[in-house]
Amino acid sequence: MTETASSVAPPSRLRALTGNNEIVLIVILAVLCVLISIGAPQFYSVENVVAILRQCALVLIVASGMTMLLIAAEVDLSVGASLAFSGVVAMDVTNKTNSVLLGGLAGIAFGASVGLFNGLVVTRLRVNSLIATIATMMILQGGIYLYTREAVQNRHSIRLFTDLSTGYVGPVPVPVIIAALVFIACYVVLRHTMVGRYIYAVGANEKAARLSGLRSERLKLGVFVFTGMLVGLAGLLLASLMNTGQPTAGRGFELQVIAAVILGGTSLMGGRGTLIGTLLAVLVLKVIDNGIIILRWNQDLQMIVPGLVIIGATWLDLVRRKSDAR
Repeated sequence: MTETASSVAPPSRLRALTGNNEIVLIVILAVLCVLISIGAPQFYSVENVVAILRQCALVLIVASGMTMLLIAAEVDLSVGASLAFSGVVAMDVTNKTNSVLLGGLAGIAFGASVGLFNGLVVTRLRVNSLIATIATMMILQGGIYLYTREAVQNRHSIRLFTDLSTGYVGPVPVPVIIAALVFIACYVVLRHTMVGRYIYAVGANEKAARLSGLRSERLKLGVFVFTGMLVGLAGLLLASLMNTGQPTAGRGFELQVIAAVILGGTSLMGGRGTLIGTLLAVLVLKVIDNGIIILRWNQDLQMIVPGLVIIGATWLDLVRRKSDAR
């Protein structure tokens, strides 16, 4: 009996190691950094590292909310269209009021309203969130051209608006600080509050959560609105970075976010996921994007990679669930 137990132990430890998604992502990230730096020594330059962190910021802000949403067994595919529309609204209101505060609040409020709409469609009309948010994405993509046929150019002279994306606090870019604050807030809520426990419970088994007294619909509605607010914030930062509200700015953004969240170990079926995994996955994807650029490969690969990641990560999630079932 002792020999049998000892022979089984090593494979179990091996499965435990490979099953730790964060460790796997750390190894992948380290290998990528080494390989890219061999082909392009400038990879480790301060300017390039800052550029990577700045690119990570927008995706991480939205991916933090999307992680919570997927854990609750829902998804939002309208984040790319909402990002662009929020940026246009923020720039337009800033132009008309000469107030960064009002422009920023308008952009965030618009994103929150999109999240509220999605949440109501899903929780009240009982429409599957995948279908509902695809429909919202189409509405926003058409609606933004009704709102403005062309990019909303910067017509104000407020330096604070552009400083939101290009400014620094010491050596750290402002968007990175904002993304870090959002990430920490989401981490605390998800891991150290009752709300976070309820999100996991609803995603794992909504029927059981309802029977235990949880108001799952209200909880999901709140997560949709919160994710929408984060999309509005990211749209504001993107408009600040481009110094214009661009109707096409969010094309493909939802793929980057979904790819990062799934690669980070969050299950599409709900009830499982960590923000640490999402953070590492965002870094992996943006390091790959950066490597494609500095190695002068075809930049169309930047759209191919997220698609491959989604397929591979979804397959791994299915493997994990079958393993858990056994």
